[in-house]
Amino acid sequence: MNDGYIFFEIHVDDVGRAVKFYQTVFGWKMSRNPGVPIEYYDIETGGSCGGMLQRPVQAPSLGQGTNAFVCSLEVGDFDSIAAKILSNGGQVALEKFPIPGRCWQGYFVDTEGNTFGIFEVDEKAG
Repeated sequence: MNDGYIFFEIHVDDVGRAVKFYQTVFGWKMSRNPGVPIEYYDIETGGSCGGMLQRPVQAPSLGQGTNAFVCSLEVGDFDSIAAKILSNGGQVALEKFPIPGRCWQGYFVDTEGNTFGIFEVDEKAG
């Protein structure tokens, strides 16, 4: 077993809309997994792997805290990815801010109401 392996799942209201959002913004490859007894998509990011499924319970209302494990994705250009997120229906949850000596970080809400972060490594941030 590899202790460093990451597998994540994204719960969504509209699978088609969410697949389009993540494919367009991050270039992820998604494919329907016919072996799972629910509508389930396997996600390949080029690094970690994950899955996407119909949300089994109601999501917290917008403006409430998340009830999940929030993941942040490393990107090469924070500003260009942030623009893609916004132009594809995402919203800003927390504006870009520096983590001194480490990176630029920010949080967004996807088309399904899920919070996620992006960060650009920059040792001069701050």
